[in-house]
Amino acid sequence: MKIYGDRGSGNCQKVSITADFLKIPYEWVDIDIMKNESRTEAFLKKSPMGQVPVIELDDGRCLAQSNAIIRYLAAGSALLPVDPFAQAKIDELLFWEQYSHEPYVATSRYHMVYLGRTKEQREPMRVERAEKALDLMEQLIKGKTWYVGDAVSVADIALVAYTRLAHEGGFDLAARPEVKAWIARAEKALGLSPVNRH
Repeated sequence: MKIYGDRGSGNCQKVSITADFLKIPYEWVDIDIMKNESRTEAFLKKSPMGQVPVIELDDGRCLAQSNAIIRYLAAGSALLPVDPFAQAKIDELLFWEQYSHEPYVATSRYHMVYLGRTKEQREPMRVERAEKALDLMEQLIKGKTWYVGDAVSVADIALVAYTRLAHEGGFDLAARPEVKAWIARAEKALGLSPVNRH
């Protein structure tokens, strides 16, 4: 399997985190989004959406969209429960992450890390919605170890990728102790080196 991606992207990290955890061998192919390498004719043949990550299976089939990829890779593993309702609760969070979390937390980070903007130059609307998303995560994890079920799942992978990098987008998790504790648990469970948030 090949993973086409940008190592700095949380969406791409979701895929490598999942593959590494499940010990799925892969070849990483760097795609520099700042040089429009995801818009070349060759790349668009693999993924007409022109976004990373994309996986290419050994038989040549390609799959895009980070949460679709991690769900596919996790099928039949402990990262995706067998129970249909538990799977639906995971999907609920995967859809929410891409609609109500990633566009605000990740985009604020993109503006600062990739475009070199200051914290003060962030878009107020994105900042406000990101803060609300992080507050909801704090509320949802209270009294629980994982977001769905009794073990780490693709829901946690989808949410931890950008949440553990939120400080790079100018967000402070100090007022969200439950989220901070969950990030530490997820990093340990998934074998990730803790991110320095200072």
